[in-house]
Amino acid sequence: ADTDTSDEAVRATCDDATICKRFATSKNYWKDPYIQYFARSVGERKAPEINRGYYARVKGVNHLLDAFIRKTECDCQIINVGAGLDTTFWRLKDENLLPQKFFEVDFPTVVARKIHNIKTKPPLSKPLIETHSTDSLLLDAHSLDSDRYCIIGADLRDISNLDEKLKKFQLNPELPTLLLSECVLVYMTPSQSSNLVHWAAETFHTAMFINYEQLNMSDRFGQVMIENLQRRQCTLAGVEVCQSLDSQKERFLKTGWEHADALDMMTVYSMLPQEDVARIERLEFLDERELLQQLLQHYSICWATKDKLNLGLSQLAF
Repeated sequence: ADTDTSDEAVRATCDDATICKRFATSKNYWKDPYIQYFARSVGERKAPEINRGYYARVKGVNHLLDAFIRKTECDCQIINVGAGLDTTFWRLKDENLLPQKFFEVDFPTVVARKIHNIKTKPPLSKPLIETHSTDSLLLDAHSLDSDRYCIIGADLRDISNLDEKLKKFQLNPELPTLLLSECVLVYMTPSQSSNLVHWAAETFHTAMFINYEQLNMSDRFGQVMIENLQRRQCTLAGVEVCQSLDSQKERFLKTGWEHADALDMMTVYSMLPQEDVARIERLEFLDERELLQQLLQHYSICWATKDKLNLGLSQLAF
């Protein structure tokens, strides 16, 4: 039952992310016309450094994701592991960047909620129907499958079950594949997350894995972050991999990935298009720039590639 409490607390983090993203978009940090259908209301005010942190996360991840899709000319598939209430599929459709198929995996209870939202909100369901060729969309409580979008309820710690479900829904190991995880691996033990990234390296000959999560967790600020989560029964089972950029890269390099890079989010923030950064910095006054720096130094993006098709994936960067 102990893991149940912890799993439940992890499931609750997907609401946090959605609520924070909804608030930041309501303040015009970036545009996301779909997030409103997953978060009931804008909710209470978030501190400016939190909004800028989410801005860096969204823009940083999207930069690499879109670069991969362009590099493969949309002849690829995406698997968002631990996707929560993410809206990337709808954004990509609007921007004409849809991959051949977009998969999402999360806990069955999270997936059930997302499917319910999609079913009851036409702005979410219409784009699915428009990209689907037949009358029959496969839909049950814990999975939804269409030609271009598929959402699956599964436990990422059970690799054989994950593999079986993805293959059942036409995952194609021959297609260049992007895997994405945002604050997901940190909730698994190091061996569980290694198994997942190893499975990905074994399954796809041409692939990229983007991982966004905590960093520098052994310093004082990191310890406070851990304690805050523990108070909510949230155990960061994989926190030892979040010690440094090297330990983040190592997870991939030890499991069959050819190439890995990692940056802390302060660095990413400084490499984003600076005219847009200047725009968002005018949205809200931030008293203590140190607060932002401290926060962004405790998150990272790590990305790993393997490239049998020689698409030039290892050049994708900021």
